[in-house]
Amino acid sequence: MTNEIKWAINQVNSDITFDVRHLIVPHVSGAFKTFDANIYTTGKDFATAEIELWIDAASITTGETKLDEHLRSSEFFDVANYQQIKFVSNPAGRTEEGENGIQEIWGELTIKGITEYIKLDVAFGGCYMDTYGKEKADFKVTTKIDRRNWGLNWNINTETAGFIVSDYVNISCDVELMNLGERALVMEFESVGIQHNSKADHM
Repeated sequence: MTNEIKWAINQVNSDITFDVRHLIVPHVSGAFKTFDANIYTTGKDFATAEIELWIDAASITTGETKLDEHLRSSEFFDVANYQQIKFVSNPAGRTEEGENGIQEIWGELTIKGITEYIKLDVAFGGCYMDTYGKEKADFKVTTKIDRRNWGLNWNINTETAGFIVSDYVNISCDVELMNLGERALVMEFESVGIQHNSKADHM
């Protein structure tokens, strides 16, 4: 029987970014700076991955202070009432690796308490051992969503050019995972308070 392996996101070498077309400027881009996940695979077969991802909605940043405050307000993410954005994969909603190494993974994305089914396009970049002898794996994840499906409806309709902000948001994630070992063994370590070497884990 193949054991399950637990993986953790190396946040130092990972990012979650977004891009949306804007009337006044070519586009607005930004990132979520704080996120974490529980990821399990059967052996090292990422086609079997079970994913639970959490994003701190308040960690959104575009480099523009006023825009960031607006995005955190009740007109957009309403972070005072909805602190987390969450994605949970559906084990049945996935496809085999297709053209250019792309695999489709489906799951539930929850924003502001609203849950919708979405598709992620996942490109596997390979596994390798770092200088500390830890196994890591790289992925590129992309998707496109209609923000209105999650109640992110704010916009301004101009008389001459229509709406200022596009309803469609491109999301891109560069993800580096760290192999934490077999699931049962990791759970045993955690139950007795054994901590991983955080410095080595994040190099």
